[in-house]
Amino acid sequence: MSLSMYQVSVPAFVRGLNVLSALLKKGEEHAAATGAVPDVLLGARLADDMLPLSAQVQRASDASKFCVARLCGVDAPKFDDNEASFQQLQERIASTIAFLESVPQAQFDGAEARDVTLTFGAFSQAFTGSGYLLTFALPNFYFHITTAYGILRAQGVKLGKLDFLGPF
Repeated sequence: MSLSMYQVSVPAFVRGLNVLSALLKKGEEHAAATGAVPDVLLGARLADDMLPLSAQVQRASDASKFCVARLCGVDAPKFDDNEASFQQLQERIASTIAFLESVPQAQFDGAEARDVTLTFGAFSQAFTGSGYLLTFALPNFYFHITTAYGILRAQGVKLGKLDFLGPF
């Protein structure tokens, strides 16, 4: 049995974003129950040189939408990275999922062989579509979800491994 590029990407991204949404909901509920200031939670970091919780959500959104856009040759929606509340982050997640689900499966045909080049400042890396998905996009996506989970745990939000794994 072989899996298509669509099967390996969109369902994983949508599932991960839904898990991230549930983690944020628990974070918001924690803030309400304990009197924690939501802005403090959204600005929390695991280390001083790491991005805060809000940016981890933004990067997970970016990782998924840009991956699908690059693999399919379509434009990704533009988000301004100015979300400042749990509600705004939830809206971003919902918008990202809507975009991912709007790209037809057929658009992924041949994506495994598509040339993808990432350029960030002086960094440039060329990939095949499958290499990009498997060695960069998916690990990067899960890094940001894992980091968001870690930030929330470090801030006292009651989360466990099953919260990270999500429903089966």
